[in-house]
Amino acid sequence: MTKKTVIIGATTNPTRYAFIAAGMLSEYNHEIVPVGIKSGVVYGKEILAITKRPIIADVDTVTLYIGPQHQLEHYDYILSLNPKRVIFNPGTENAEFEKLITDSGAEALEACTLVLLRSNQY
Repeated sequence: MTKKTVIIGATTNPTRYAFIAAGMLSEYNHEIVPVGIKSGVVYGKEILAITKRPIIADVDTVTLYIGPQHQLEHYDYILSLNPKRVIFNPGTENAEFEKLITDSGAEALEACTLVLLRSNQY
């Protein structure tokens, strides 16, 4: 089953995990919506500017690739996407935000998107 996944912190830099995750999610046939501060195209999808708070419908998963110090200003936006779950990849863990997510009824998961995909747990 395909899961629409918003990648927060998307980048065109092929050495970054956000880029690698975009590729692997695409390979596993999940629809990706890259969102970040830099413009560009990732696996055929335009990176949407997080500062413009793009409206995205039917979000299953948000996978985070921005550190806790950059998350606060985006709490409301990410919550407004109404995801079923938010994945806090290594280095993005944030107890305060995780509590807000679970309080909203979504799942907050400290995990690695790449590992979840490879182990069929996505």
